Amino acid sequence: LELLFHAAGLIIDTLRTFMLIVLSILGPIVFGIAVWDGLAGSLTAWFSRYISVYLWLPVSSILTALLTKIQVLMIQKDIEVLSDPNYLPDSGTWYYIVFFLIGIVGYFCVPTVAGWIIEAGGGIGSYGRNVNQTAQRGVQGAYTGGKAAMAGAGAAVGNVGGRIKGALLKGK
Repeated sequence: LELLFHAAGLIIDTLRTFMLIVLSILGPIVFGIAVWDGLAGSLTAWFSRYISVYLWLPVSSILTALLTKIQVLMIQKDIEVLSDPNYLPDSGTWYYIVFFLIGIVGYFCVPTVAGWIIEAGGGIGSYGRNVNQTAQRGVQGAYTGGKAAMAGAGAAVGNVGGRIKGALLKGK
């Protein structure tokens, strides 16, 4: 059972690393897609998922610290009981089995708890909305600036063309 307990922690850490790599690769693609109106929510969803997966380690560390403290207290109690010469061993070690079961279930609940932290924060929605609006304003500004530059270039070419035409007509 202790092996399953440690395996659960290793599984969570491995999945976290894999998912963070995948999310990091997809991040620039999601940012590029998010500038279009219909896909603006994809950036918010990506930030939410990334932060949620990133929080798996701190939540797992808190659970590990809590379980370690409980295990130390259980071992201290066992040492105290075993130091008594009148102690007769019995099947009263059932709490170790319960402890490891709680640890295994706890480790597999880490993603859920991290998701609750993101949901309770609620700030990611407005943050993502602001990032999307800023990106859209930047694209619109570049588009408007490009139109203005082309209009200026067109006016300059038209002005030069008009002067050349005028000079040619006067020269005839």
